[in-house]
Amino acid sequence: MKRTIGTFLTLALTAVSTVGCFQDDKAAKQPVVDESKPTKFSISYTTTSSSGYYSRISNLSQDKWVLKLGELTNTSLEVRVIEESKLPVLFAGNSIPDVVGSNGTPTSTTMSGSVEAGVFMPLDDLLKQYAPNLLKNVPRDAWEAVSYNGKTYGIPTYLTNPSRRATFIRTDLLEQAGLKPPQTVEEFLDVLRAFKNMGVEHPYLMRENLKYADLILGAYDVLPYRDQFEVVNGQVVPKFFDVDHMEKALLTYKSMLDEGLVANDFATISSTDFLRFIRSGKAGIWSSNAIGLIDFRTSIKQMLPSAKVDIIPSPKGREGRGGYFYYTPVISAFYINKNVKMETAARIVQFFDWMQTLEAETFFTFGIEGDTYTVKDGKISYKLPQTKDAIEEEGWRSGTLWGAHDATANRMRLALDQNGRDTLYALDHIVMKEGLPGIGFNPDLISFAKYPDLAPMTQDGAPRFIMDHIIKMIYGKEPISDWPKVIEEYRQQGGDEIIKEATERFNRREGIVNLYKP
Repeated sequence: MKRTIGTFLTLALTAVSTVGCFQDDKAAKQPVVDESKPTKFSISYTTTSSSGYYSRISNLSQDKWVLKLGELTNTSLEVRVIEESKLPVLFAGNSIPDVVGSNGTPTSTTMSGSVEAGVFMPLDDLLKQYAPNLLKNVPRDAWEAVSYNGKTYGIPTYLTNPSRRATFIRTDLLEQAGLKPPQTVEEFLDVLRAFKNMGVEHPYLMRENLKYADLILGAYDVLPYRDQFEVVNGQVVPKFFDVDHMEKALLTYKSMLDEGLVANDFATISSTDFLRFIRSGKAGIWSSNAIGLIDFRTSIKQMLPSAKVDIIPSPKGREGRGGYFYYTPVISAFYINKNVKMETAARIVQFFDWMQTLEAETFFTFGIEGDTYTVKDGKISYKLPQTKDAIEEEGWRSGTLWGAHDATANRMRLALDQNGRDTLYALDHIVMKEGLPGIGFNPDLISFAKYPDLAPMTQDGAPRFIMDHIIKMIYGKEPISDWPKVIEEYRQQGGDEIIKEATERFNRREGIVNLYKP
């Protein structure tokens, strides 16, 4: 970092004039940065698990990867790991680290109103002065997602491609059936029928709450999720208000169930069973994150050496739509405690800006030269981890510790072998062209909290009220023709208030996450 600070400041002068989302403050004075000794600060990283590599290290501040990170950035790190669900407890106490990592945006539930309460400092001026790489590389919508009341509070780990989900197929089964990859919903059903006749246990694998099973909802552009609102006749309404397309999607799902193209018990298949069926070679087509291609190819081949797995374009409905939702462009973010001295805060911003560099990418991806990788004739030789402990250790280094970078894919690692290169091709040439736009809100609509059964459960979770009716209609317990009644009931139970607030927020352009893409 010492070698590059001068360059950072020079580039920052240019970045100030080109990045319009940061406020100008001519009165702000540049903090004096002391480079003569390592800058010490405390930092917490979040996890969704109570186990893993970090749990086996008695003092994370002395972990080899933390120490090396400190050496590379001229910092001395006091590291903690906090489960995401326990962040509210952290904020309720008096010992908040200098830097807090969170999987949430400033107004998310896990941040517990801490940003609104002034626990963290706005970063606009510091970013303009010390983060030229971040200002250049982070997408505007990611900055907007970590902002509150027009000020930037978080340093994001972001996505340059918010379309991440993909349609997977067992190509060997497709070849046996003598068919081509399906391009339409009708062709998709024909392939499933062929797979069923061949004895495939799960022609299309579905699971509870249609999680990673929303391919058909996408084909008709009626995904019932958090950022899937649209403008209809001057009102901002959920996409499932499109009765015609919603009924067509439900009829398709019901046909798949009635014909045995999906499991009778799909509504109770857990995420564990979902992955187990795929990895054991029992699924013909399924939906998942594109980055899972390597895992699926490797695990299925262990069971069936002749198996071939590929990512294909998602089948489209009659209006040419297809694919899955756009993810919120922020995976996680780091917030700086307001009590941190400005010169320390400046160094913290530089710490994260360094994570955009080639040096950082090499360290987080491969580790330490001579220890975990070697270089010969300019080529890196890296042995991929094989054991559970080794995989978790790599995940700690290349996942948890690596903040403020493009988390779409680790391109340097994926380029090492053919499976990885195929994943990159799928991301860049198939998945990138899909993705269904919509309108979302940051912070969430106030009415969501007032009517929790009508609020999306997660980013990719439908409101409980809506999902209950979807499942009942697929199983034939309610007539699909009653979908207009579902919408009317939604309105009466609080939906009208949600629509009113959404429309007013949209018209005022207040906290809009507009995921429409050109």
